[in-house]
Amino acid sequence: MKKLPIFLIAFVALLGLNACSSDDDVVFIAQPDMEGIAFLNTFSSNYILTPATGTNVAERFVWNQVDVDVPTNIQYEVQGSPSADFEEITVMGSTSDNNLAVTVKQMLDLAGEAGIDSDPETEAPNTGTLYFRVVASVGTGGDLAHTSEPQALTVTLPEGGDDGGITYRNFYLVGDVTAAGWSENNNNTPLFRDAENSDLYHFTGRFAGGDDLEGFKLLEILGKWQPQWGTDGSGNLTNNELYGEDPIAFAVEEDGYFTLTVDADEMTYSFEEYDASEAETYASIGIVGDATPGGWDDDTMLTQTEFDPHLWYAADVALAEGELKFRVDGEWAMNWGGTTFPSGEGVFDGGNIPAEEGVYTIWFNDITKRYILIAQ
Repeated sequence: MKKLPIFLIAFVALLGLNACSSDDDVVFIAQPDMEGIAFLNTFSSNYILTPATGTNVAERFVWNQVDVDVPTNIQYEVQGSPSADFEEITVMGSTSDNNLAVTVKQMLDLAGEAGIDSDPETEAPNTGTLYFRVVASVGTGGDLAHTSEPQALTVTLPEGGDDGGITYRNFYLVGDVTAAGWSENNNNTPLFRDAENSDLYHFTGRFAGGDDLEGFKLLEILGKWQPQWGTDGSGNLTNNELYGEDPIAFAVEEDGYFTLTVDADEMTYSFEEYDASEAETYASIGIVGDATPGGWDDDTMLTQTEFDPHLWYAADVALAEGELKFRVDGEWAMNWGGTTFPSGEGVFDGGNIPAEEGVYTIWFNDITKRYILIAQ
């Protein structure tokens, strides 16, 4: 009789193990969302696409979240096609969120597949229609899919491409570690755009860092807070379009000189300390040449910034078509030339920099010898 409790305990334990095993074997079955999936954003009547703005966001597609009544992963894929039947599909990108940014370059590539181009010498049209849809796949196998109705978008590639003048994107520093502070229109210092790669930007200069300061961001347009570039908090470059809100500022821990490099195509950046202790400080720097107001005789003087003595600028300079150089103290002993316009890297005693007629704000960095002329 004393053995009975032992048998009861063993029986209860077996029941418990069986119950646990049954719980582990529970299978959740995803159910189709009766509402389906559809784009929610309002689209433009026409999208103007140019290579110069290739890295800009052409459209951010937004859609409703699919509900399949079970806890499972849902992956969304935005697809583009030159035809409404989606016989040919180009994947614009995939995400677990309910939105995805598509760049101008992605749309240009798709326009090429659709036979749309900007060459006036060809018979191909420069205006046409591209089609987009979003597909939601449920689970890792993607067995249950929801597909939206195709969205037709009209795109135009201006004939002649960039002939008649390229509109370059610029980046300006803003923040409490910069000369401009948190003002979006305070003679903000620009980054120096690479002459060979218009998506690559360079800057070497002072940042007034510190633990009690927020840092800096990048603006594309003086006087406007958007587009705005910064980080996502995990060390990745982003902007307000991709991040969905204002990005986080780049932090600068101490006051000093740093080199900032930004690749807006690869969406990468680097920020490294720079030793400026041996950099020479000049009393004056100006521009001279037949493109400048003073010709080859009188220098148009640049202003040295109080925040950083190695940065020089001149606002609203009217240039003629011609050539120019940078030089120190109105003498030829120390001068820099180049071969590229409107930005480049000066070479000591180099050739004359070609210039186009227009009104420009001019910036020069005497540490790196980089220059940039920003059309006004």
